[in-house]
Amino acid sequence: MAERLTGRRILVTSADTFMGPAIVDHFRAEGAEVIADTGLLLGPDDADLLVGRCGHLDAVIANFEYPAYRARTVDIADAEWQAGFDHMVHPLMRTVRAVAPQMIARRSGSIVVTGSSSPLRRMSPQTISYVTARAAQLAFVRSAGHDLARHNVRLNAIAQNFVANPVYYPPELLANPRFQERLPTEVPAGRIGTPEESGELALFLVSEASSFIFGQIISNDGGWS
Repeated sequence: MAERLTGRRILVTSADTFMGPAIVDHFRAEGAEVIADTGLLLGPDDADLLVGRCGHLDAVIANFEYPAYRARTVDIADAEWQAGFDHMVHPLMRTVRAVAPQMIARRSGSIVVTGSSSPLRRMSPQTISYVTARAAQLAFVRSAGHDLARHNVRLNAIAQNFVANPVYYPPELLANPRFQERLPTEVPAGRIGTPEESGELALFLVSEASSFIFGQIISNDGGWS
């Protein structure tokens, strides 16, 4: 255990899903004081209340997910479209908005979004709604990240795909022969990514090793994008 995050107080949202469990375990093993919140933060005041309860935060892992829902353009339902933004986009903006003032005041802090690389290339037409919400996350990181850079507050995103996690790539999918057959043709690296690799990338982005990186989208998908 290198304890590279000793003395750091870090909030991980949706800590029980997507990349939350792996990042929480990895950060704690590296000495961080991790606040593992499992709320969905769907309400307009939920993020403010959470950050208020946390107090001082050196970093935030904004980890939000929603299952990849399928509908072609002419079949998109309003409720389905809205759900992606309610679960992944609005909570992200509100969390960043809530924590940014204390980081701006200290001129120090890092916010890392665990996102998807699905908007970086064309996906199946049936996943339009999901990809659009994920794209909104990345657009927010680019614009807000550049705005916060003047205050030395880092907002960056990990855009991942084909990484093992309980939501999008659970064990039963990874063991499916059809998935195993198509994996080498889909992913140039020829394998699935590990949660530990994502955790290590997130650690880099919250650490001072990334102190000159602002508003960037870092792909972590084995060359898929």
